[in-house]
Amino acid sequence: MAPVITGFDYRRVPVADGVSLNAAVGGTGTPIVLLHGFPQTHLMWRHVAADLAADHTVICPDLRGYGASDKPAETDGTAYAKRTMAADIVALARALGHERFALAGHDRGALVAVRAGLDHPGTITHLASLDVLPTLDMWEVMHGVTAAVGFHLYLMAQPPGLPEQMIAASSDAFFGYFLDIWAKDPRAIPAEVRAAYLDACRAAVPSIVADYRASAGVDVDHDRADREAGNRLRMPVTVLQQDWGSALGFDAAALWSAWAPDLRHVPVTFGHFMAEEAPADVAKALRDLLSRRTAGAR
Repeated sequence: MAPVITGFDYRRVPVADGVSLNAAVGGTGTPIVLLHGFPQTHLMWRHVAADLAADHTVICPDLRGYGASDKPAETDGTAYAKRTMAADIVALARALGHERFALAGHDRGALVAVRAGLDHPGTITHLASLDVLPTLDMWEVMHGVTAAVGFHLYLMAQPPGLPEQMIAASSDAFFGYFLDIWAKDPRAIPAEVRAAYLDACRAAVPSIVADYRASAGVDVDHDRADREAGNRLRMPVTVLQQDWGSALGFDAAALWSAWAPDLRHVPVTFGHFMAEEAPADVAKALRDLLSRRTAGAR
């Protein structure tokens, strides 16, 4: 049996035509939705979710294309746009009875969270991003040989066909590579959870590639349009981030500040999988975020 978040109920919730998301729901209180990253599923939040459920309603979905959620075929370049994936999350929360909610995302989930914050500012009360830059900034800081650290971004940006074939031919090695090199403490991802991640990714190669391909196309277009229009995140924002800037030559806090006027940027020494490697610290950071007043609060 696949691992689950202990004490949480599992639901399958329709969010769009032909698309339902698998979601773990637990706790009571003000709602927060937690979005997973790559190459993971909602299970990456298992420790943080259990902590927050003491005083919040916590919703942990598998993103479309991942885990046990539906994986629609990409037909027009928008099925895995972060705008589409963000709309899924708003529809999920609404179906569960929440018109407004806090949102935290790690890695790919953070890109979905940022898009939700930009597209649905009246819905997202607080926003947290774990260890990424906004999509447009991510591409702009990748230069020269230092960009080799992001080789997977370039591989999955290629036209349909070859990336899917190459990854599917050795999926466990491909996805397992990132689980190995991005973790400072490999013990944080025990064998049964690692196996669940690899099983999920093995079954989702086309949709995972489509998610990344969107971030080299339509997602950049959406970010650029928001930048040119001066659209920014209106809610309190917390960013937890490793010091990628020192290696790649950029100021992460400055880049985030351009998107988020009410920003707390926190450099961390945890590994990339920080919700699993340092769950108490991540839960505390999220609680601190939720304590901040939203715009218009009295």
